Amino acid sequence: MRDPLSDLAAFRASAAVRLSAHRHTTLPDAPGVRRAAVALCVVEHAGAPSVIVIKRAHRGRNAGQWALPGGRLDPGETPLQAALRELHEEIGLAAAPGAVLGRLDDFPAASSFTITPLVVAVTDPGPLAPSADEVHSVHHVPLRRLAAEDAVRWVPQPGGGRLLQMRLGPEMVVHAPTGALLWQFREVVLLGRTARVADFLQPEWTRR
Repeated sequence: MRDPLSDLAAFRASAAVRLSAHRHTTLPDAPGVRRAAVALCVVEHAGAPSVIVIKRAHRGRNAGQWALPGGRLDPGETPLQAALRELHEEIGLAAAPGAVLGRLDDFPAASSFTITPLVVAVTDPGPLAPSADEVHSVHHVPLRRLAAEDAVRWVPQPGGGRLLQMRLGPEMVVHAPTGALLWQFREVVLLGRTARVADFLQPEWTRR
């Protein structure tokens, strides 16, 4: 049997089954809260299935932060349409609706956005073309690294609770909301567990 952490086709099959069994939460509209969608996009990179993570350009909204390709919904757009549009606009990756395997839970970001994460797998993404206005750099995180035990660290906070840190590379530490979405993807899609993230603590600087 092929390993979903090592084989893209096996990942697609496993992820589709696990996402269909996951009863995702959808948050209702609320005054002052805008909607956004992101793509947890898995491609083969250096011979291994990997999820694409970007570092935002060092200007504008969320400057220099780790993120997933995505952004706010245009009027009349669905989260699926917005996620695929942003994937193309931000990194030049064209994905058809059939590449979408399912979705995870809406996340209430401290920046007053409700974020809907879509899981996408693209067999032949072609060369990427990041938008210099929005993206500083593009990174491929192997699924095996994301599933590793030491990828997750919980940091106790002075006021109570714990702050999630996803440690995905030597200089790649990702917090919520992006870290929360990656953590739920890891737990539900890669490890087949039940996991919720709506109550995860978010660093103060994510409110900007």
